[in-house]
Amino acid sequence: MTYSTRIVSALAVLTALALAGCSDDDKQAVAALKPLAVKEQASSIVKGDEGYVVNWAGVLANRNPWHFGEHTVATVVAKDAAGKEVVRLEQPLDAVPPADSLSFSGQVVAAEKPTTVSIQYRPAQWHQAGRIVSSFLHFPVSDVLTDNKDGSYLITGYVGTPYRRPAESLAVTALLRDKAGKLLGGGSTFVEDVRPGEKRRFILQIKSVPDTSKIATAEVTARTWGSSSRPYEELAKGGVAPMHIVKPTTAPFVKDRGRTTLTGDSRP
Repeated sequence: MTYSTRIVSALAVLTALALAGCSDDDKQAVAALKPLAVKEQASSIVKGDEGYVVNWAGVLANRNPWHFGEHTVATVVAKDAAGKEVVRLEQPLDAVPPADSLSFSGQVVAAEKPTTVSIQYRPAQWHQAGRIVSSFLHFPVSDVLTDNKDGSYLITGYVGTPYRRPAESLAVTALLRDKAGKLLGGGSTFVEDVRPGEKRRFILQIKSVPDTSKIATAEVTARTWGSSSRPYEELAKGGVAPMHIVKPTTAPFVKDRGRTTLTGDSRP
C-alpha cells in the first residue's frame, strides 16, 4: 500500500466514524455541501541555475454560502519523459471562505528534467462560519507596480486590512495572465502585522514562468494564512475598522441643525 493510498484509506475511515456519530440531519447537511471546485490551474517548467523549477498556480472556488473549506492539500506530481516521478510535493492550502475563492501558487526545484505536471486535491473539511458571509471582507491591495525585465517579473504593492484587530500574517498571491486572460503561473509571499489604517509593502520576483514577455497582467490578492478558518473569524469577530478616523478640524455646531422641534414639545 502506497503512502497516498494509506492517506485516502485513513480519511475514509475517519469520515465513516464521524458520520456514524452524527444524526440523520447532520448527515444530510454534510452530504449537501458541494466540494471545492477547480476554476483554473496552470503549471510550467523552467531550467534554472540549480535544476528545473516547477511552478504552479490555481484558483479553488467554494460554492457553499455558510461553510469554510479547511485543511485542503494540493498534491503536485512531476514526471520525466519515461513516466518516472521526479517531484512529489504536498502543499497545504489556506482555508477557503464561504461563497468565495482561493488563489494559490507554489514552486519546487527538481534535479531531473520533468516533462509533465499534475495537481490533485485532497477533499476539504467543512467548518460552519460563525458569522454571516458579508463579515469576511477582502484585504485591500493598492499601488501595484510591475516590471518585466531580463526574464524576471517584479511585482510590488501594499496590503491593508479592513478590520480593527491587527492581521498577524497575510499571504499575498499574484496570478500572472496573458492578454487573453489565460493563467500562466504565479508567485506568493507574506506580510506581517498589518494594522488598521496602515499598509504593508510586498515584493514578488517571479522567474519561473517560461516567457515573461507574454505576461499582460498580475492579479494580486491577499488572505489570512493558515489551513483553518480561525484567523479570519477572529478578525471578523473584532469588527470592521471605521472608514474615517481623522479627527474633525471644524468647531461643532452650537445647535444641532438636524433636529426638528415638534409643536407642543416642551423638551429643551
